[in-house]
Amino acid sequence: MSDKLKRVFDVIFSLFAILLSAPVAIPIMIAIKLTDGGSVFFKQKRVGKGGKKFEIIKFRSMYPDAEKKLKEILEYDEEARKEWDASHKLKNDPRITPVGKFLRKTSLDELPQFINVLKGDMSVVGPRPVTQEELDKFYKEKAEFYKKVKPGITGYWQVEGRSDIDNYDERVKMDEWYVKNRSFLLDFKIILKTIKVVLTGKGAY
Repeated sequence: MSDKLKRVFDVIFSLFAILLSAPVAIPIMIAIKLTDGGSVFFKQKRVGKGGKKFEIIKFRSMYPDAEKKLKEILEYDEEARKEWDASHKLKNDPRITPVGKFLRKTSLDELPQFINVLKGDMSVVGPRPVTQEELDKFYKEKAEFYKKVKPGITGYWQVEGRSDIDNYDERVKMDEWYVKNRSFLLDFKIILKTIKVVLTGKGAY
């Protein structure tokens, strides 16, 4: 699939997604604001195509002092530290708000990423957008594959394993496989599988 065709698809799909999700997005923003009065959106630097940095946008699912909480958890909880080192995630993450748990289970926290797609930083389908720290620590020499394409809102890893895969090396292999085998048909299949995964909530936390 050519980059131009993929870009046209990304823009059209994202515009429809934003319009269709607007009635849901407004109540979500209100619920997040009422939880603790913090910002509605979570923004963080991620690595895009060619190694270019961009600011990813999500609905905030964690408490405002999440980074401080994480440092405390990793400092005093050995099991949590091992889990974080292996997958960069915590299954029973105390930093997530009650509203955030629902948003993550339904993947609604990722709706604002369609703005990233419209801006050209992301695609609808691609590798999971990662931080520079993750790229350096886990991808290493495989980072060249990650940087060949734009990261996606959904992707091969999300539909085939999602958070059920605790080994980060498996995620890297899945991203590499996607880059080597990407096509319009594969993207379409991933989107259809994404709908199923989101509806069942499989592997989300």
